[in-house]
Amino acid sequence: MKTYRFYGWDTATIKNKDGLTPQDCYDLLSDIWCAETCAPRMRDRWSPENKTLGQCSITAFLIQDLFGGKVYGVPLPDGNFHCFNAVGDCVFDLTSEQFGDVKLDYSDCPEQFREIHFKKTEKQQRYELLKARLFAIIQTSGQ
Repeated sequence: MKTYRFYGWDTATIKNKDGLTPQDCYDLLSDIWCAETCAPRMRDRWSPENKTLGQCSITAFLIQDLFGGKVYGVPLPDGNFHCFNAVGDCVFDLTSEQFGDVKLDYSDCPEQFREIHFKKTEKQQRYELLKARLFAIIQTSGQ
């Protein structure tokens, strides 16, 4: 069994209607997360070695499209939220690696809504770009 570093990786084995798991999605997204899909305020710190930096909300809402469930946000000291997914009892955060060894508290976090997050046009555009690239890979791979 492959080992991942994202939060909840070991229990993120649920499957969507196409047979994909969150682990599969992480593998696919690892090839398309880039500076262009990173939050603009973090772009100068984005690198292939820290590919999940600034990708949380667009990734979490994209995963919600694929698996359903809810998106929650860990409150951060700067007033922002770090988004993650909960599908039934399965809680996972595909972009948690950006925090290195810092352990986030995923308990009692407020639900996040795309209507609020996507009021920022740039975030909506980054989400659409990531979604288009992911779906193109899924279609060509026959998933």
